[in-house]
Amino acid sequence: MRLRLLMGQPGRSSAKLLVWCSIATIVGFSAVCGSMMLDMRRSEQALALRSMENLATTIDSDISRNIELYDLSLRNVANNMIEPELAGVSTRLLHLILFDHAATAKHFGAIQVFDAAGNLLHDSATDDPKPENRSDENYFSVHRDNPNAGLLISRPGLHRGAYAIVLSRRITGKDGAFLGVVVGSLRFSYFHDLFERLSLAAEDVISVIRRDGVVIMRTPFDLDVIGKDLSQSPGVKRVLVEQSGSFEGFGAIDPIKRLYVWRDSSHPLVVIVGKSWTDIFAIWRSQALRVGGIILALIAFVAGATMMLAREIKRRGRAEDKLEELAITDALTGLRNRRKFDQVIEQEWLQAQRRQEPLALLMIDADHFKTYNDMFGHQAGDQVLVRIATSIAGAVERARDCAARYGGEEFAVLLPGVSADMAFAIGENIRTSVEMLSADKWATTVSVGVASVVPNETLQPAHLIEAADKALYEAKSRGRNQSVATPREHLSRVA
Repeated sequence: MRLRLLMGQPGRSSAKLLVWCSIATIVGFSAVCGSMMLDMRRSEQALALRSMENLATTIDSDISRNIELYDLSLRNVANNMIEPELAGVSTRLLHLILFDHAATAKHFGAIQVFDAAGNLLHDSATDDPKPENRSDENYFSVHRDNPNAGLLISRPGLHRGAYAIVLSRRITGKDGAFLGVVVGSLRFSYFHDLFERLSLAAEDVISVIRRDGVVIMRTPFDLDVIGKDLSQSPGVKRVLVEQSGSFEGFGAIDPIKRLYVWRDSSHPLVVIVGKSWTDIFAIWRSQALRVGGIILALIAFVAGATMMLAREIKRRGRAEDKLEELAITDALTGLRNRRKFDQVIEQEWLQAQRRQEPLALLMIDADHFKTYNDMFGHQAGDQVLVRIATSIAGAVERARDCAARYGGEEFAVLLPGVSADMAFAIGENIRTSVEMLSADKWATTVSVGVASVVPNETLQPAHLIEAADKALYEAKSRGRNQSVATPREHLSRVA
């Protein structure tokens, strides 16, 4: 039984090895592909970050350049207003001097000059401005009360009939006195034209905020968002503190998770570019799905081929086991045959010698079998041998024990690790079992020869067989149907 399991093991081991190799291959291939996909994902994120940084830098540069250009015009007007040489100049000439170098563009509003009381003095759009007072405007009061306000950018709103942001500067006399305010405007149309030139995804966001967190402009355009204070938003707080950087999070206006980037927040207006993760990974996701589908198909193919080959290996292994079983089994009795017994006794002898444990052998022979066979025929004789084999198999239950048909009506039972007394008891158990069958006229008794020895270098397996065989002949000579054990001294003489 043990050898049969050992012989069946290579087939199962081969199937298991194939399955484990396939699993290792699938896992390894999946790990490599997964690593590549993660690298591609990181590359997509890095590319998106660089693109957004470039976009933010470009927009910021354009806005800053236009504000700086317009601010130069405001400064020029403010400086000219305090020149004493212009005190006696005519209104028309003064208009030309003040606004000759003023920046002009379709998105720039007219530059106006208000005196210390808020009354309109000059307007770049006309030589004869209508009376107007702006002393109640926020920008007027800020410049009046704060000499160091510098360039002031107002909240977005209606200015002279158009949505715009007001840019203003204080006119300070040479003695530091407040002389009035220079005011200009940048219309929203500038931002609309600027953003329309960009190719943006549906969920992309570009926000232009003031240094205090107030939204000046945003695309997609939403009038309800314009002028909103986002200074308490965690992301905007970072923008107002750090000069450049990026962060990920949900928008302050909508619940879409985006990557946000800003550059050079030292400018009066800060540009924040936001792109949703869905858009960032859109191309990567399609590639991942395609590659993932291919990988799954390959995994399914490899798994199917592996299972088919494993089944084939197991089937062949079972067939080989069956052939091996037939090769070592006696066809009549179902016990091991002589060839198998010779292999097992050699193996067990070496193990017993190495472990220094006893090895016992029973030689069993059917009494008067030839007479019985001649009297009742070969078929009846075969039935007797099968019954004897059944009795032997019932008494020998350990996996290491080997019960074999030794030849003709003779049987052998090899009992590893069994002393002479225990072997004798097993032999008697077999003999009495057969004797009970002999009550029927279709049965016969057996004689048993018992020998047990601890193998050493002076003994060979043939010595154990010879000793058990002599004990069997002794049982025959004493009248049959009995068990005889060979004394240890006899084995010594044989050696």
